[in-house]
Amino acid sequence: MREDAAFSTLYVGVLLVVPGLLAWVTGQALLFPSLGPSAFLLATVRDGEVTAAWRVIGGHCIGVVAGLVAYHAIAPGLVVVTTEPMLATDQLRLVASGVLAVVLTSGGMLATETVHPPACATTLIVALGLLTSILEGGLIVLAVVVLVGVHELLLHERTFGEYVPTGR
Repeated sequence: MREDAAFSTLYVGVLLVVPGLLAWVTGQALLFPSLGPSAFLLATVRDGEVTAAWRVIGGHCIGVVAGLVAYHAIAPGLVVVTTEPMLATDQLRLVASGVLAVVLTSGGMLATETVHPPACATTLIVALGLLTSILEGGLIVLAVVVLVGVHELLLHERTFGEYVPTGR
């Protein structure tokens, strides 16, 4: 086990506490699946390209926009959690929405040099019908900004201790 494993494990939780509390207080979706991998990368990778603040925020922004475009163009009103019969047209539309969203997100991140892999999960969350309104997309971006803000504050202020993981 790496020497910094305990610190990184706890730090992931610290990073998620603020958006988690905001989700609880507001009743809004400010804690969602792709925020976890972003928190993990921020807690374990130092000086990595995928953890630069502008890459994390930019990647998720691109993921939200791509997901919204794909979903509303191909599968509006559908949600992946519904059960469909085999070869159902609605299921095909959701699949197409998800694939298009990941393609658009990948191309967008590469074109803007904002590569942050968890953003491909964000785009699927949107494109598969789980968070599909502009308001929900904005909340996703807000949660990412809060996550990065907490990380930057703790990183620069060193209020969470003097230990900084090396990220191997």
